Amino acid sequence: MDITDIEADITEVLFTEEQIAETIAGLARQIEADYSDDDDVLLVGVLRGAVMVMADLARELRLQLNMDWMAVSSYGSGTQSSGVVRILKDLDTDITGRKVLIVEDIIDSGLTLSWLLSNLRSRGAASVEICALLRKPLAVKVEIDVKYVGADIPNAFVVGYGLDYAERYRNLKSIGVLAPHVYA
Repeated sequence: MDITDIEADITEVLFTEEQIAETIAGLARQIEADYSDDDDVLLVGVLRGAVMVMADLARELRLQLNMDWMAVSSYGSGTQSSGVVRILKDLDTDITGRKVLIVEDIIDSGLTLSWLLSNLRSRGAASVEICALLRKPLAVKVEIDVKYVGADIPNAFVVGYGLDYAERYRNLKSIGVLAPHVYA
């Protein structure tokens, strides 16, 4: 879906399809500089938002790697984090001794990601790092060491490229700020 299909729902385009591709390529080059084919890298995508980032990053990386997925939730049915994290879908892969790279679409408060980091480290991974396409520095409640960040953005409600509102807008090719009238 193109931004022109939903112009009334978006107040500002933050990243075009081309800018996203350039950002993903830049992240891939940084990751390649830190890992080799011998590193047994496992990309762990956080469902559902990271699907687009994970797919494009994996295709862009010039490394042998494996992929797996997790789904975690701390929101329940509301819009505010409950602080209690539940695993909705766990890894199928044993990560003991593996170099794990968590792939995220966006870091907001950092609460769920902080829990996920601790959980994966407790499973005996050789290392656990984070790659996030976007980060909202003004929304962060828990400081997390994020090794790879595509871009910092304002504390606005963004959709597109995997990011959603009520499961809509994920298939938007660009990333934009959702107009308040849509979610008010």
